[in-house]
Parts: sequence; C-alpha cells; structure tokens
Amino acid sequence: MSWDEESIAARVADEIQDGWVVNLGIGLPTLVVSHLQGRRVVVHSENGILGMGPPPPSGQEDPDLVDAGKQPATVLPGAAFIDSLSSFGLIRGGHLDLAVIGAYQVSQSGDLANWRLPGRRVGGIGGAADLAAGARQVWVTMPHTTKLREAKLLSSCTYPLTARGVVTRIFTDLGVFEPTTSGFAVRALAPGVTIEEVGAATDAPILGHPTTRTNAGRRVNHSG
Repeated sequence: MSWDEESIAARVADEIQDGWVVNLGIGLPTLVVSHLQGRRVVVHSENGILGMGPPPPSGQEDPDLVDAGKQPATVLPGAAFIDSLSSFGLIRGGHLDLAVIGAYQVSQSGDLANWRLPGRRVGGIGGAADLAAGARQVWVTMPHTTKLREAKLLSSCTYPLTARGVVTRIFTDLGVFEPTTSGFAVRALAPGVTIEEVGAATDAPILGHPTTRTNAGRRVNHSG
C-alpha cells in the first residue's frame, strides 16, 4: 500500500522542525500547511504572505486572500503581507529554512527538473529557480513514477534542469529518499512497500534499509 497525497503531506510536516520558515510550492506541497497546526512553523507564500494558515472552510473563502497557486488561504495571528520585492528578497537572501516543491525528475546527485517537459515550447518556471537557489534546504514531493510508469528518480535527469545539486530529500507515494553520489538512500518506506518495488520504479541505485529522523535529529531504524 502506497501513501496518498495527504499521507505524503503529513510525513513532510512531521519532518519539518519547529522554528523554521518554510515555503510550500504549488500543488501537493500546499497540503502540508494543514498538518502544521499547533506547530511553531512560519509558512511563506511567494505572492506576499508570511504566516499563512490552512485553507478556509468551504463557504468562508476570501477572494482577496489566496496562496501562490491562487487557491483560497488563511493567515495566522501575527502574519504579515509583503510586496513582491520583499517576498523574493526574503527568498534570494537565504532566509528560508526550507522550500517544499514538486518536480518532474530528480537525479541521484540532487539535480532538480521541474519547469518544462520535453516537446513543450514553453515552461512554467515561476519562482522555482529562486526557491531552489535561495532556500537552505529543498525537499521534493511527487509521485514516484509518471502516469506511464516511467521513473522520476534517475541517475541523471533527462529534462531541462531548474538547478543542480539542490534537492536534499524526496517524498513520494513509495517512501522518503535522500540523493547521494551512489544512488538514493532510503529513509522510510510507505506501509507494505518493499525495497524491490522501489528499485523497480527507480532508474538509479537504491541504497540501504529504511530509516527515519526524529525532530531531535536522532536516526531510528525501521523494519520497513
């Protein structure tokens, strides 16, 4: 049994540390904010929100309050609205502890491809390049394979790159992985998923047994 999107988001939230300033990208990453309630985490949205909260209940949406993907949002007490120059200055100035973004491909050396598919004349890089270059850590959330069952974790990316060597952790429906020069190290597997299944869905070496890291930074072995 693999993780669904909410399970991936919950796993990401569990590994975010209190005190961090975090940007959540468009799509699956935006689900993470709903799993951060009660945590001392400041969520940044590149359209100019610092202190974003979860989506509002149905019927309570404010058309003037949206996230970077133009989806309804809320703000928490103490939040600030900032202009685009200040928002991207925060990103480019290295003030984000973490950016969580989607991707088309990630290589074992941490290269990121998430802005254009081959054959398309235009792409949608948005603020991805700024986030990849400016955040202290970059985590990726994505399905482990494409809809055609093609690998998205590769020895080398075949799509146009957004940035080289920036991805430090990947969360997919099959598990949690870290890029290394020798392949992808397994930190955790989704319930019922085996190393063999991951290997068959990955176009790069899969290393070791699943582990996880607590918020205190201590590694704990899991049976998988």
